[in-house]
Amino acid sequence: MIITQAALPAALAFIMFAMGLTMDPGDFRRIAARPQALAAGLAAKLLLVPLAGLAVVTVWRPSADFAVGMILLAACPAGVTSALLTHMAGGRIALAATVTALTSLAATLSVPALVNLGLAAFAGYQQAVEIPVGRMTLGIFLVDTVPLLLGLGIQRLWPRAAERLGRVARPVASLLFALIVVGAFISQRQSLVDHMGDVVPAALVLNLLAMGGAWGLGSLLRLDMADRIAVVMENGLQNSALGIFVAVTLLGNHAMMVPSIVYAFVMNLTAVAFIWAVKRRSIGSRPPRHGHESRP
Repeated sequence: MIITQAALPAALAFIMFAMGLTMDPGDFRRIAARPQALAAGLAAKLLLVPLAGLAVVTVWRPSADFAVGMILLAACPAGVTSALLTHMAGGRIALAATVTALTSLAATLSVPALVNLGLAAFAGYQQAVEIPVGRMTLGIFLVDTVPLLLGLGIQRLWPRAAERLGRVARPVASLLFALIVVGAFISQRQSLVDHMGDVVPAALVLNLLAMGGAWGLGSLLRLDMADRIAVVMENGLQNSALGIFVAVTLLGNHAMMVPSIVYAFVMNLTAVAFIWAVKRRSIGSRPPRHGHESRP
């Protein structure tokens, strides 16, 4: 357990550092010049996803513990791997990283408020539960934002060194991400099997509502494809680790962490499917390559 607690943040931090080495710093200037993309990402993450979670729980009517766990999950900020998957899909990494950082800060208010709403509405709690997520927000900042800024700093000050480091860091980051996903699935396989019928469909519906709503909002605001991809990824990928931490450590209820575990499985599958669809679309939209023209 100690090895896991030390290795997982280190791996995630390295992934963010690798992206900082290879991303375009000009993306941050483009975000400032076109704030509607950032506004869309924040509105979808802070309003659309929690409302979708409440809607799913209201319609699906799971057990009280699962209902609170689903609302807790919907209140969580974006996961730290969302920027990596945004990069894989060809989205704007700077937008994804900015939305992750801001929603992580907002979690200090949104997580306690929505969790206490769920506890009162579905679990019959009469007294609010104090959830000190400030230190969790600091942890997300140290794992996510600081390594990204470090990579960007090296790229700006020593571009040749950043290019050489990036050639090694990119494949290592991809390997680490694959190991994280496979390890999470293996360690939680029994929970996935036990709750396949009662939680998986609800988690899938929530995930599709989040991603579909984000895509629709991006289309409505006429965001370019890179921004739209980032907004979709940010809304489809939740910080399930935070959901598990709050359920087990702060609420002392292991059943409430099941939706976060199941959603971690579902969101990675749909993210991979979305990346495949985007890549296929981009390949299909390229002009065909013409061979040598025959001479008359």
